[in-house]
Amino acid sequence: MKKIKFGIVGLGQRGTAMLQTFLAFEQVDVVAICDEYQDRLDKTAETIKEKRGIDVKKYLSFNEFINDKDLEAVYVATSWEAHINQSIKCMEHHIPVGMEVGGAYSVKDCWRLVKAYEKTKTPIMMLENCCYDKFELLLTSIARKGLLGDIIYCHGAYSHDLREEITSGNIIRHYRLRNYIARNCENYPTHELGPIAKLLNINHGNRMVSITSVASKAQGLHVYANSDRCKDKTLKDQEFKQGDIVSTIIKCENGETITMTLDTTLPGYYSRQLVAKGTKGCANQEANMIFLDKEREEFWTPIETLEKYLNNAKEYYDEHLPSYWKNITPEQVSLGHGGMDYLMIQKFVEALIENKPMPIDVYDAAAWYAITPLSALSIKHNGKPYKIPDFTKGKYKNSPQKDVIDF
Repeated sequence: MKKIKFGIVGLGQRGTAMLQTFLAFEQVDVVAICDEYQDRLDKTAETIKEKRGIDVKKYLSFNEFINDKDLEAVYVATSWEAHINQSIKCMEHHIPVGMEVGGAYSVKDCWRLVKAYEKTKTPIMMLENCCYDKFELLLTSIARKGLLGDIIYCHGAYSHDLREEITSGNIIRHYRLRNYIARNCENYPTHELGPIAKLLNINHGNRMVSITSVASKAQGLHVYANSDRCKDKTLKDQEFKQGDIVSTIIKCENGETITMTLDTTLPGYYSRQLVAKGTKGCANQEANMIFLDKEREEFWTPIETLEKYLNNAKEYYDEHLPSYWKNITPEQVSLGHGGMDYLMIQKFVEALIENKPMPIDVYDAAAWYAITPLSALSIKHNGKPYKIPDFTKGKYKNSPQKDVIDF
């Protein structure tokens, strides 16, 4: 069995959680780890020793880590600010890289990422796990089979009450705090946008052409920071720039529109609010609902409709879910986010071993990451529309459909 020697950089919440997922693959050996905090390195090394019996190499310096001759692939799970620079370094050293989600700090950085790939041809995958969640894959599958007709409109959100995590940033050493203090933008676009971009064939015969964003006032964190629930009392008088609700509209070349909502600093329940509306039907993730025009029944109230269709998506699983979702085990499901973490890494490792194109490639990464700096500009200028660059430089026009699903 061919094995890949992995290095992991970034051992915070996401990095340590994903370590368990990587170690679930016999094809993966974690041989080196990197973080700026010694205690994280020591704890992670103990875990790897316990799980695999390996004395992993520990690095406090990324520059020393990236020069480790044993590295055959790297997983980047550091702060948002570091993702692109570290991924570029990996490619410059001809080491394939899996880059975690977030948003860029400039469009120029997105171009730098693309240019590094085109110069080195080193594989890079954007590790957007929501592309591999059950409803997203079901939606893409039924759409590909024509059940929804021509897709006209999609909506997605990152609605996640993160007030405790954000305001505990100084305590738990988490980077979100400094971002919410200093920035006002769609700072975490890929969970909602990634599955939609795949559904609409962005970079494969279609592309996003313009964006406009507006932000509400920033009040949620101020209220929370001044409450008894806030663990860091030094934030009592802190000013936060990040608006509580950021609303974004994206226009696509083929005529579709996308709306996105960032909602992380007000009370609420977790939801990605995925909706797709086509000429023959629609899908709604929150209701776990598929609504097909050919099967419709007329109801006069939303309650009656929900009573009929709520949770009916499960009726489509056997016929339409990709085969790899049907074969997932309870243990694999337990490895993170209901199984989508495992499936994402499975596809990443498969692509590396079999030398196949990455299912979420550098052009996807650049386009999705660019939403953050472009939204910041639009918000700053009262919702002014901004053009979204074509990072493929025209290649998207003849690029065949690339799915995250199989049939």
